[in-house]
Amino acid sequence: MLAKKTKAFLYNFFGFSAFYIPSYLLIMNFTHLQGFWIAGTSFVVSLLLSPKFQYMKTADGEKIFMKWLFTKGIKEVG
Repeated sequence: MLAKKTKAFLYNFFGFSAFYIPSYLLIMNFTHLQGFWIAGTSFVVSLLLSPKFQYMKTADGEKIFMKWLFTKGIKEVG
């Protein structure tokens, strides 16, 4: 079983990757950007759109919370 801290890191990584790879491919194929600008633009888009996960120790134990642009407030994940 993974530690909650590791789970939060992996959730952040996979959430970011889920937006980065498609945005990279779309920007590469449908814009006239070249080189670093493709990766940089994809990074900014993914940073804004991907959910953020954070590990916290609370009085009830260790928990993972999620904040996302498309949901209202902060949700408890695990």
